[in-house]
Amino acid sequence: MATETFEAQNIKCGGCAQAIRDGLGDQPGVTSVEVEIESGRVTVSGENLDRASLAARLAELGYPERT
Repeated sequence: MATETFEAQNIKCGGCAQAIRDGLGDQPGVTSVEVEIESGRVTVSGENLDRASLAARLAELGYPERT
């Protein structure tokens, strides 16, 4: 199983975390999504994960990676 970790912006509450879990959870190969609200860390686990696609989807949801 592969894991990708993102440091996302704008995560402020449980609603944000749920939106991320829902928005990334249906992406190809994703089996789980964990969100740490305080740190902004998003960990995605699954098979054959496409980091670029996941990062793009995260940004579409309003939570782009920190630069």
